[in-house]
Amino acid sequence: MSVPAPTIKHMIESLAPVTSDTVASQAATTADVPLERLEAQICELAGHLAAATCRFLLLVADFDARQGWASWDLPSCSAWLAWKCQMAPGTAREHVRVARALRELPVIRGEFTAGRMSYAKVRALTRIATEETDAHLAELAGPMTAGQLDRFVAAHRRVSSVDDKQSVDGRKLTWRVEEDGSLSMSVRLPPSDGAVLLRALRAACGDLEHPHRHADATVPVDVSGASPSLADALVDVASAFLVEKVAGAANPDIYHVIVHVGPEALTSGPDTEDTAASRPVGHPADPRRCHLEDGPAISPATAQRLACNAAVSWMLHDHRGNVLDVGRRHRRPSPALRRAVRERDRYRCQFPGCNSRRTDIHHIRHWAKGGKTRLRNLILVCEAHHVIVHAHGYVIATDGTGGFTFTRPDGAILPKSPQLEVGTADLTVCHDADITSATIVPVGLGDRLNLDLAIWACFANARIARERDVAAVA
Repeated sequence: MSVPAPTIKHMIESLAPVTSDTVASQAATTADVPLERLEAQICELAGHLAAATCRFLLLVADFDARQGWASWDLPSCSAWLAWKCQMAPGTAREHVRVARALRELPVIRGEFTAGRMSYAKVRALTRIATEETDAHLAELAGPMTAGQLDRFVAAHRRVSSVDDKQSVDGRKLTWRVEEDGSLSMSVRLPPSDGAVLLRALRAACGDLEHPHRHADATVPVDVSGASPSLADALVDVASAFLVEKVAGAANPDIYHVIVHVGPEALTSGPDTEDTAASRPVGHPADPRRCHLEDGPAISPATAQRLACNAAVSWMLHDHRGNVLDVGRRHRRPSPALRRAVRERDRYRCQFPGCNSRRTDIHHIRHWAKGGKTRLRNLILVCEAHHVIVHAHGYVIATDGTGGFTFTRPDGAILPKSPQLEVGTADLTVCHDADITSATIVPVGLGDRLNLDLAIWACFANARIARERDVAAVA
């Protein structure tokens, strides 16, 4: 790819750093500013925005790595970003993805930090760049416009997947129950079948429209249930399969996952201390029993969460554990009531900062504590926040305007949309880059992109680099 020599379009004096005072004064006299100077100011401010955006994303990456969002009981950093920084959910997810990628791409990060590369170009490069190709791709992207780079990245992703056609023999699934009762599973599938499985899991996550790095599947899962993941999606897919089987089965009970829960386990709070048991744990007459059928114990908070949506029936035992009577299922909202709740809550989780469409219906006052199954006592929450509300003891109340307020266990009320922090309007104090009116302007602006040549050069350089590494080792 030929790179033309840079040309000077305008001879202008150096511009002073842009401050809030200068912005206000310049806005009043925009009509009197020469076009050349106005153009230079726009380009210089674009460079400041790029450098400040890089600083912003690096802070987001650090915040995400330290899981600062978990202190607000939000399921992910993107949910926190959408809530706290007033971003659209899709924009927030993309910012977090780019922020994570920048930690492993020092050359692209350096260009971004210096204001020589815009966020649009960095966003595109992070879809294909690795530590090995970081420097080469940053150099190749320099003369391109953001639109040309998008085309190049799309072509690169198509070409790089052409050679991925060889199947791996030996499919298997192994599982075991750990000492704490949790299930460990290992799966080996050929690439094509693995892609089908991942597609189904990502569909269950509601995240089909966003690119995924291979490392995403190995991110540790938060055992508290606060982090939606592919593991949660696997449970959703299995649950959907069982629901379909139940609908057409002559004996639907064989497809049910049964949990045995005593009345005290359903009515106890999250901080209730356990007292000495008069009967062995799991005894049918124990009012605090809480375990899977013929399986390990679960926490009372988990049982209360399941009781919000599961079919519930009662069994009466004598003091020896013998069954005296079995009741009918009850308490679940009717289809009409479920439609009314979903329509009122706009089909979204009502927890502040969450916008998930995959929701459960939660009893604001738990039905085991006297709460009624009626519209004003029901609310939509996602599975993660359903766990949090039960486990942490959040208090939910109506706010008088048709909405809800969530009060943390410490008494603090979560705002629906926090106000942005008031800070300085001077972008020059947000970064250390030396920005001029030419910093953000690519040297090849206006050149036509030879896409075939660019792809050929990219992969040829990668092959040469590998051959050099092999020769150096030999």
